[in-house]
Amino acid sequence: MTAFEAAALAVLGVQDRRLLAALLRAITGRSTVEDEEALPSREIDEPLVHWACRCRASKREPTAWQAELARVELAAAAQLAQAAQLGVTATSLLDGAYPPLLAAIPDPPPVLWQRGNPAAFTPVAIAIVGSRAATPYGLAMAKNLAADLSAAGIVVVSGLARGVDSAAHVAAVAAGGATVGVLGCGIDRIYPAEHRDLAREMEQRGAVVSEFPPGVPPLPHHFPMRNRIISGLSAAVVVVEAPEKSGALITASAAAEQGRDVLVVPGPATGARNRGGHLLIRDGAKVVERADDILQELGSQGSRTIAPYPTVAPGRLPETTDFTVDEVAEQSGEPANVVLARLLDLELSGRIQRIGGGRFVRVLT
Repeated sequence: MTAFEAAALAVLGVQDRRLLAALLRAITGRSTVEDEEALPSREIDEPLVHWACRCRASKREPTAWQAELARVELAAAAQLAQAAQLGVTATSLLDGAYPPLLAAIPDPPPVLWQRGNPAAFTPVAIAIVGSRAATPYGLAMAKNLAADLSAAGIVVVSGLARGVDSAAHVAAVAAGGATVGVLGCGIDRIYPAEHRDLAREMEQRGAVVSEFPPGVPPLPHHFPMRNRIISGLSAAVVVVEAPEKSGALITASAAAEQGRDVLVVPGPATGARNRGGHLLIRDGAKVVERADDILQELGSQGSRTIAPYPTVAPGRLPETTDFTVDEVAEQSGEPANVVLARLLDLELSGRIQRIGGGRFVRVLT
């Protein structure tokens, strides 16, 4: 799928997400769900955009879908031209540079608009999310966790919002680490505006990304949508100070649906500021007090450097019913955080499966 096709499909998806979901299933080899409406067959060598437009106008005259095609192609070309002027890269779902963890979620964006360092999507990433109206305790915890994770070579992901998000980004930048911010608007419309300078700093070693093309404003319903991308880019989500109804809980819910670990920093039981996080703990989320807790949950002992990924073939996995990253690292002699990255690749390819508690099992074929 070309960047043009991806941009065009994103235009279609804004208005018809059910069709977009069906289209993504078709081009990624996933089976169509039972309740999906019957779609017209795609002709041999027919461009994806042409087929998608025919799907939208299958009950109309041919001129109807041709007019739709012209509109979508014009909008996609304009998006790509504007992105090029802004130094923004459009990476399609089937592009080799598309973040593999994000590609594995049920509803990945067909195109990821990004600006910054492409290498930021290679190491293991952890999301830190929480209240916009965070207390000094919450801000301090977010900063400490982000700084220590950065020192361990972990990429910190968050939403560039006020409060916990920005505290995590700032601490990661200050520690010389990479951090990725996910926007709920076009990549040229940093929101909130006071974080523009922070976003530019993040782009030096990390990145700023969005599923929305340049020019799209920060509308309220965009932020719940972007939360699945925050979790989708990450091996785990850490919640710091989340009320019972908050965006952080939406991110945690998305993480659980995506098979990612959810961890929570506990806080005072008085008031409602930590109510959402404590409910997650009650439902089985792990408690986090320091960065080592996160690394141990993922099976990493916090090696200070990220080396090139080794080849962890299934034949080199421990001959046990289940195993941890540490056990693989001990057997292979590779750093634990590097082994974790390779195990995530094996998990995405369906060779192994995460069973919780930082443990994996082989998938029999």
